[in-house]
Amino acid sequence: MTKDIIEFVHIDGIKIARVISGQTLIRNTQDAVDLMGDCWYNGAVGIVINEENIVAEFFDLKNGIAGEILQKFSNYNVRLAIVGDFEKYKSKSIKDFIFESNKHRHINFVSSVDEAKERLIR
Repeated sequence: MTKDIIEFVHIDGIKIARVISGQTLIRNTQDAVDLMGDCWYNGAVGIVINEENIVAEFFDLKNGIAGEILQKFSNYNVRLAIVGDFEKYKSKSIKDFIFESNKHRHINFVSSVDEAKERLIR
C-alpha cells in the first residue's frame, strides 16, 4: 500500500482514510490488515474504499472471504465504508448481509463517498 493512494480527511475532528485506486487492493485478509495498519498508523479510525478495490469473490459469501476480512475490521475496531452499486447483487444472502452490516454501522455498504464519510463519523 503506497501513501499516494490514501487521502486523509478530518471531519468533525475524526480522521478518515479515503482509498483512491483503480486496482484491486484487498485480495485477502492480509491485504485488509495491511491497509488497516497503514491507515491506523496515520491516525485514521475509518476507511472509505470502493467496491472495485476489493476482490470480486468478496461478494460471494459462500467462500468466506468477506467474513474473514470484515472480522479483522471488527477485531481491530476500524470502521469501514465500501462504496459501490450493490443493487447488482441478486443473491438474497448478500442482500441480507449488506442490510445487517448497515444496521450496525461498523461496516457500511453505501452508494457514495459523501454517504460513506457521514456514516463513519456517526
